[in-house]
Amino acid sequence: MPRVMLVLPTATYRASAFLRAVDALGVDCVIASDEVPTLAPLMTGRVLALDLGLPDEAAAKALAFAQRWPIDAVVGVDETAVVSAAHIAAALGLVHNHVAAVAATRDKRRLRALLAAAGVPQPPWLEVRGDAAGSAAATAARVVGLPAVVKPVDLAASRGVIRADSVAELAAAIGRVDALLRRPQLCGPRGDPPLLVEGFAAGAEIVIEGLLDRGALTVIAVLDKPDPLDGPFFTETLYVTPSRHDPQEVAQAVAVTARAIDAIGLTEGPIHAELRLAAGGPVLIEVAARSIGGRCSSALRLRDGDSELSLEELILRHACAMPLVRPQLVPGGAGVLMLPVPASGVLRSVAGTGEAAALPGVTSVELTIPVGQEVEALPEGDRYLGFVVAHTRDAAAAEAVLRRAWALLKAEIEPSG
Repeated sequence: MPRVMLVLPTATYRASAFLRAVDALGVDCVIASDEVPTLAPLMTGRVLALDLGLPDEAAAKALAFAQRWPIDAVVGVDETAVVSAAHIAAALGLVHNHVAAVAATRDKRRLRALLAAAGVPQPPWLEVRGDAAGSAAATAARVVGLPAVVKPVDLAASRGVIRADSVAELAAAIGRVDALLRRPQLCGPRGDPPLLVEGFAAGAEIVIEGLLDRGALTVIAVLDKPDPLDGPFFTETLYVTPSRHDPQEVAQAVAVTARAIDAIGLTEGPIHAELRLAAGGPVLIEVAARSIGGRCSSALRLRDGDSELSLEELILRHACAMPLVRPQLVPGGAGVLMLPVPASGVLRSVAGTGEAAALPGVTSVELTIPVGQEVEALPEGDRYLGFVVAHTRDAAAAEAVLRRAWALLKAEIEPSG
């Protein structure tokens, strides 16, 4: 059987889903992570400790490892793993996305520049660096217009993303994001962290989940975000599929996504794109060289020929060159609720999980932050209290039951200090 290396950060939400997929397919697996398990000495040839922040070094270590224990495929399981995974696959001579293309998806400045050069519809943007006082606000407002959105260049899950409707609000938002990026665990050695100011693109937001094979895009799912994402912070809550937007609009969004992928230079593996359905047509917000985050993939039930499989199984099948016919969603509706952190403090309890799990159509309720831990709300935070997944007859029913589940779930958070 093929031997796949999963580049798997310790803090990822995605570990269990990929490990289940490994078991389902029966492939041999090596875990490459920033931490190794206590039993690593008993797992010779199956674990590898890497610093994912140093992709060249990670690739050299993986190459030395593979000379003893050969590797057939490399998969980066989430946002923080994909650049190192691309470096490793390149060093091992395996099928992979070009390192520069993956790196562009992790730096919104590079992404915006590539999309602009190719004429892909996107918001106007301006880079700002080291501006704790927000002094660039007036200039940025003239360049991108108002409302504007401030965002870090390399964070995910809406962390540090703030809308501003005036120059004063924009100055405050720039200062707030600058302060977030100066946290030691985010800033590292750099003194003046960069951020972007973008024009706000009004319109409903959708997600396109796809798989690339030698540059050809197969759309796996289009998911709606039925809650308006208008700011000032951009808390993601509901994803529902299949999309209920006009099919022509969706087709245009897929076409814009394909143009963006070509502009970036991605050719292999999963992609996750987010777009706004603006009045003048779809606007590309971002493209990532990974699959959907969190526990959201469990909402996607796929069929390939006569077989049902998870999204992670599909990704591993592709990476390992295992047969695929024509993967598509199982008919019906599906959705996921990402339970947001409503306030910062110490999580004391989450009530209503049993009642939510008992709702017809709900297939799982999972809390992902233990009671007693500190939690932080957006825009500084980057975690969810948990995830609720539903499978129903159609998208409307999925949204309805997820909203009922959400109403039952009550988090008690004690303010810190």
